[in-house]
Amino acid sequence: MIYKQYLLTTVLAAFVALPAIAQKPVQKLPAKQQVQTTGKKMKVDIWSDVMCPFCYIGKRKFEAALAKFPNGKDIEIEWHSFQLDPDITAQPGKDVYTYLAERKGMTVEQSKQMHKQVVQMAAGEGLQYNFDKAVIANSMDAHRISHLAKKHGKGDAIEEQLFHAYFTEGKDISNHDVLLAMTTSLGIPEQEVLDVLKSDKYADAVEADIVRASQIGVRGVPFFILDNKYAVSGAQPSETFLQALTQAWKEYEQANPKLTVVGGDATVCEPGGECK
Repeated sequence: MIYKQYLLTTVLAAFVALPAIAQKPVQKLPAKQQVQTTGKKMKVDIWSDVMCPFCYIGKRKFEAALAKFPNGKDIEIEWHSFQLDPDITAQPGKDVYTYLAERKGMTVEQSKQMHKQVVQMAAGEGLQYNFDKAVIANSMDAHRISHLAKKHGKGDAIEEQLFHAYFTEGKDISNHDVLLAMTTSLGIPEQEVLDVLKSDKYADAVEADIVRASQIGVRGVPFFILDNKYAVSGAQPSETFLQALTQAWKEYEQANPKLTVVGGDATVCEPGGECK
């Protein structure tokens, strides 16, 4: 379900900043090519937990919509942390079926049936869930590492790795060696990763994401906010995401129009003092 949500903060109108004067000659383009954009992208904020099965499915559904969206290259995605069970601890020897059964007061068989349905949903999006191998763990360190990766422009890449590691490969996403390997594979310096893992760095950033989610009214994940105006809750069909992107983009484009230079070529003075 898509609903228009005005957030607590006022959405300010975007202003187009004029470029600084260059100190070297620039090429003059024909009038039909003289188009300058604002250089901004429409923002999509996503709250998720790396141990949430519907978050990985929602990621795939959103990506499918983005692939069909004509302005997909102009969308900026930022992932935000959310912990479904911040107090969870390692449960050696206990499988996820038993763990969920105990938490929800159901039988193990009922738990297995629920997981089976999720496996089928994931398969529909090309994902392979192996709950038999899933390791029960706390996701805090994984979220802290995701903030480090985001600093390096690898936010989406680390989310993909974390999801795949937990749901498909059955890796312990709280294990520091596992986190170190997947983060450095993205080109992030090993020492930076170790500095995070050996401290509580980015814990405040994780908590800030969770507090912001609470302020917005997020009660479950995945949760998507488009251009700070429209929200999509849950792993909705890709058509729903496409509809939301289309509507949000329409309003974004009106507020951030492209600057188009009209008219034929004319005499101009270029940086460096040359007029022609």
